[in-house]
Amino acid sequence: MPIAGSEIVKMLPGRKPCKDCGFPTCFAFAMKLASGGATVDKCPYLSDEVKADLLDLLAPPIRLVTIGSGDNAVKIGNEEVIYRHEKTFVHSPAITLLISDKEDDARVDEKIRKIKELQFPWVGVELKADLLALRFESGDKDKFLSLVKKVHDATDVGVVLISEDPDALFAARDIYADRSPLLYPITEENLDQAIPRIKENITPIGLRAKSIEELIPLTTRLKEEGIEDLVLDPGSKSVLEAMRDQTFIRRASLKQGFRPLGYPTIGFPCLLDKDRLHEMMVGSAFINKWAAIIVFSDFDRHTLLPLLVQRLNIYTDPRFPMAVEEKFYEVGQPDESSPVLVTSNWALTYFLVSSAVEATKVPAYICVKEAEGLGVLTAWAAGKFTGDAVGTFIKKCGIEDRVKHRKIVIPGKVSRIKGELEDALNLEWEVVIGPRETTGIATFLPSFAKQLK
Repeated sequence: MPIAGSEIVKMLPGRKPCKDCGFPTCFAFAMKLASGGATVDKCPYLSDEVKADLLDLLAPPIRLVTIGSGDNAVKIGNEEVIYRHEKTFVHSPAITLLISDKEDDARVDEKIRKIKELQFPWVGVELKADLLALRFESGDKDKFLSLVKKVHDATDVGVVLISEDPDALFAARDIYADRSPLLYPITEENLDQAIPRIKENITPIGLRAKSIEELIPLTTRLKEEGIEDLVLDPGSKSVLEAMRDQTFIRRASLKQGFRPLGYPTIGFPCLLDKDRLHEMMVGSAFINKWAAIIVFSDFDRHTLLPLLVQRLNIYTDPRFPMAVEEKFYEVGQPDESSPVLVTSNWALTYFLVSSAVEATKVPAYICVKEAEGLGVLTAWAAGKFTGDAVGTFIKKCGIEDRVKHRKIVIPGKVSRIKGELEDALNLEWEVVIGPRETTGIATFLPSFAKQLK
């Protein structure tokens, strides 16, 4: 649990206000530390031991772990709440596709294609799976390493390397060392053998035990060895056990502040149910119950999309509506005589309008006004979509340099801002009242566009 500023100040040197940290008093510095507004290195008088203690106390209750590199790096953990309505969930679970070295080349190629191509545009974001899990099952080490090398060369997504044979696991790690793979499983049986090899090139480690209790000495030992990027598998044998274990780990780390369990978790619906539909349902339960990596034996667009939408809905910040950036957008290939429409930046509004415009096949500009993610009518009622505000935006967004005409279309639901907007634009633009609903764009826009030619 987060440490209070009043507790932190007891650990500070307590010198007379020196202000060397940039704050007027030690208490002010402590309060900023507690809220994340300052870092411990700002105080030049802290001992290394106190710094280490403070860093440990200030660390997030669930450690942030990064798998992969570059644009495809996947961040998991770093969560602060059990329930979404308390604040927000930060890092969504990584949907992961399993590839076994027992599968033939055609099947492997198909799965690589899926991880690359199964992407879905959805209200301003691109929904897709995140990781590949490469599993050593054949008993032929060279075959497994050949699979690892093939995937490494074919795609730059992050991977989970799965092998019960430590030699094969670390050989695969060496192939993927530049991309921070997750090595799984490290267990009580292979821990002593694995630690020196982990330290040769530290990457995230997946710990597997037979129970939650058996995970604790493993995480404690690895932390003592300076290995802290861990992902936990409590060894759940059924869906009921998995939900129980995921809940226990989450509550222990967030409610009790129990550091040995303060790590993201991994779930294997692919191992808990062999029926494909049931596997997807188990995966859905893991999304709800906090698994940070969820491994599926396979998926297609019909099974993957519902999971991605479910994940998006849960991991969208409930405090803020989904919004798009304030600027003008091009639909089609508009030119200097194309229509100019204006709307608010609520993501759903923008995509309804842009889809309706695109369906008419009339190239156009859509000027999206910042309105804190509110719909047009709500934004007007809140004073965020007024004539003055829209006029100021039109002047500065650059649309005046793109078109030779001076006609702008506003939503019919806010027709009352017409006069105010024309005044704000110094009567240089004619404000046209558009349809009240996006369904009216189909008939309105083609005829309006003809008037501008």
